[in-house]
Amino acid sequence: MSQEIRAALVGACGRMGTGIVRKIMSTEGITVAAAFDLVRVGEDIGEVAGIGKIGVPVSDAKDLATVLKEANVEVLLDFTIAKATAINAPIAAAAGVNLIIGTTGLSDEIKADIKTAVEKNNVAAVQSTNYSIGVGVFIKLCREAARNLGLDYDVEIIEAHHNQKKDAPSGTAFSTAEAISEELGGKEFVYGREGQCPRGKEIGIHAVRGGDIVGDHTAMFIGNCERIEIKHQAHSREVFIAGAVLAAKWVVSQNKGKIYSMTDVLA
Repeated sequence: MSQEIRAALVGACGRMGTGIVRKIMSTEGITVAAAFDLVRVGEDIGEVAGIGKIGVPVSDAKDLATVLKEANVEVLLDFTIAKATAINAPIAAAAGVNLIIGTTGLSDEIKADIKTAVEKNNVAAVQSTNYSIGVGVFIKLCREAARNLGLDYDVEIIEAHHNQKKDAPSGTAFSTAEAISEELGGKEFVYGREGQCPRGKEIGIHAVRGGDIVGDHTAMFIGNCERIEIKHQAHSREVFIAGAVLAAKWVVSQNKGKIYSMTDVLA
C-alpha cells in the first residue's frame, strides 16, 4: 500500500461527491486518485469541487474498471443511487478495490450481489445507511433503551429529510428499527398509518419530506405514564462526509472478504 491511500469516487460531481473530494484533499494520509461521473467528464475534479486543479480528471463511469487499475486505486466511495451501485460495486471489487458504500434504498438482491463480489474478490467493504459518527451513537442508545425498557413500551420512529430525497423511509430509520427489533426479539414494521389500524406491538416508522432538512431521526419509546425520545439531527452534510473519509482510511487495513458497518469503524 502506498504512503497515501489512493481513493476514488463515483458521483464525484454531486454535492456529496464534491464534499468528499474537499475533505479527502484536506486530510492527511489519503488522496483523490480518480473520479467518475456522467457529467463534466474531462474536467479536473479539484476545480469542480472548488479547490483548484489537483491533476485528476473526471472519468466517464463506463470506464470504471480501466481507470481504477491505471490509477492504482485502493478504495472507492460510492454515494450514488441503487441502480448505479449495483453496477459499480462488483466492478470495483473485481478490480481489487475496497468499497465504501453509502447508497440507500439497496434491494436485498443488490446487497447479496455486493456481498458475493466482496467475498469472491477478497476485498473489504463498509456498507452503511449513515456515516455520521453521531448516528452511530444514536443507534447504540436506541439499542440500550430497547434492552432496558423491553416490550412494555411502544416504539415509533420519525425521520425527516429534504424534499429531493427519493427513498422513504430513510435507510437510517430502517437501520434504527432493525436494531431495536433485534433487542425486542423481532418486530413487524408499519410504515405510516391510515384508516382503521389499532396499534399492536409493531414498530411504527414515519417519513417527513420538506425544504432543505439534512436529516432528522427520532426514536420514541412510549409508556403509559412517560415517554423517552432519542433524537439525532444533522445540521450539515459535513458529518456524513467526515465519517465516510474516516471509513475509507480504516477499511484498507481490515481483513478482506468481509463487509463491515459504521459501528465496526467506530469500535
